[in-house]
Amino acid sequence: MTVVTVGVHIVDVLARPVESIPAGQDTHLLEQIRITAAGAAAGTAVTLAKIGVPVASMGAVGDDELGDFLLMIMERRGVDVSGVVRRPGEQTAASILPIRPDGGRPSFHVPGANLGLATTDLDADRLTGAKVVHLGGMDVTWGLHDPAFFALLDKAREGGTTVTLDLLSNMPDLMPGVRAFLPHVDYLLPNEEQALMLSGAATPEEAAAALLAEGPKGVIVTLGADGSLVATAAGVTRVPALDVPVVDTTGCGDAYCAGFAAGLLHGRDVLGAARLGTAVAARVAGGLGSDAGLAGFVPGDAGQDA
Repeated sequence: MTVVTVGVHIVDVLARPVESIPAGQDTHLLEQIRITAAGAAAGTAVTLAKIGVPVASMGAVGDDELGDFLLMIMERRGVDVSGVVRRPGEQTAASILPIRPDGGRPSFHVPGANLGLATTDLDADRLTGAKVVHLGGMDVTWGLHDPAFFALLDKAREGGTTVTLDLLSNMPDLMPGVRAFLPHVDYLLPNEEQALMLSGAATPEEAAAALLAEGPKGVIVTLGADGSLVATAAGVTRVPALDVPVVDTTGCGDAYCAGFAAGLLHGRDVLGAARLGTAVAARVAGGLGSDAGLAGFVPGDAGQDA
């Protein structure tokens, strides 16, 4: 596989537009309900597959109906899921997302089998043979906070693999553990809140500089409607967001990471990869769920979007 995603796999149940939770047993009629494959590893993998990048995903799901569905939908989208392990007696991670009219998305979440993913669950040869390894949600995959996993990442990078890292949560207690990964990755892609919590800085620029000093070649901070900030040894550059109607922001971060990885694979520099990530995220924001709006999107032909 060209890309291997490692980490969080979630089933999302999305409903829109939701302006309030009905009182008692009242019912609100909605325009749309979808069930999708999501999570910082699974969602990124699905987006990569939909834009034509060969991808395999590694993670853990329960031996339950939700796990059956998640693997089925990922395979249907073109992802190799042979590296996803099943956990007997555990629940597959799932979220219920009532999407507000402005695209915002509060959530109800069960972390499930993601918490137990371990280095021994991973196919080391496949990981070290990938062109890009994307780590999705290392803040909540505690079993991978493991020197053996760091050594595996180092071996992959020594062989020419590029390693990217995205996070899942905005929970302060989970941020300190993430910093142990920074010497072992090439590109860190947090959102603004995560970057500020990780670094203790007051601004995205200061956060990116502080995190860059801890090991990555680049730190790309996503800023929602304000675009993203790309920091490398060459300096800091702002990449504006595209002006598109927003239906749902679910999966936009995963889509950005997928576009960024695809950009690197297509020979773009870091800024070019960030612009492609911006274009892919904009497409996803125009529909419901982490895989929306990507029909016909080809990274090599995305110059008009990116």
